[in-house]
Amino acid sequence: MELSASGSQRSEVRLEAAGDDVEQAPVLLSSFYEGSKWASSRTGDGYSYRYAAIGDATMTLRTSEMRGHIEGDIPPGDDYIVQWLTEGSATVDVGRTEIPLTRGVPLLFPAHRPFVFSFTDYRQKLVQVNRRVVNAIVAERVPAAQPVSVRFDHTAPASASAIGTWHDTVTLVSRTLRRGNPSPVLWSELVRMTAVAFLELCPPRPVDDGTELIGVRSASIRSAVEYVHEHAGTALTPAAIAAAVGIPVRTLHQSFQRELGMSPMELVRQVRLEHVRAELLELHPRPGAVAEVASRHGFAHLGRFSAAYAQRFGELPSDTLRR
Repeated sequence: MELSASGSQRSEVRLEAAGDDVEQAPVLLSSFYEGSKWASSRTGDGYSYRYAAIGDATMTLRTSEMRGHIEGDIPPGDDYIVQWLTEGSATVDVGRTEIPLTRGVPLLFPAHRPFVFSFTDYRQKLVQVNRRVVNAIVAERVPAAQPVSVRFDHTAPASASAIGTWHDTVTLVSRTLRRGNPSPVLWSELVRMTAVAFLELCPPRPVDDGTELIGVRSASIRSAVEYVHEHAGTALTPAAIAAAVGIPVRTLHQSFQRELGMSPMELVRQVRLEHVRAELLELHPRPGAVAEVASRHGFAHLGRFSAAYAQRFGELPSDTLRR
């Protein structure tokens, strides 16, 4: 196995991992996505894997291949991830929307909640674009007075034109990287071009969970609210939120009460309730589904969760599931 990384003035990411150890592979590969419970197995006489990435914190181009099978979970992270198969078979969002991948057709990984994948004897290409880059371009397209809060539907089919533009853009970026390290100015333009192609491939849809930004004057609190929305699936605390936006915890609490009329953790609960609702609307009714989704979003007491859900949405979570 080989693993290397290097840095430059633009915090270059360059890594490669390869091997034939069926037990080591899921440990190593899951570390790139902060996943847990990854498992791998042989599908024939031989077993091997290879993973490579190049780019920086704003965007990376990656390749992944395996002679074998691997499955696991991926939580929401700092990037939007678009990937497509060139060989093999795979299913994304196992147990939920269950999307079998079609070779050459790019698919956005579910971006605002955890999901489970299953890949077998595959070669895969991925592009990871930082959320802040994409969100900044989205913000350019709406009036300044409107809050920017969007979601991307990974189940929505992309047009043939958008798919063609995406592949052409990624090919240009890849060829540029192969010629050598691009200048910061050129790289910035390539990242922006890729983000625009991403928005053509995966048009965003506005959602209601950004309305609390209306009237917020403080840039740090706007950033804190956006951070909560992007990381609601993680173990958020006021200290973590404050550190992410560079302000003291006491200032965070005071500013939230003054500008939002709630505490940071009240916002976290509100956002998680909205994420639960979005998931329930996607699921087919089955016993235990409400408790499973609620638990995944940090609601340990089902009775208190149901009461909070009904207060916010005017219906029980079981009613939402039956829609």
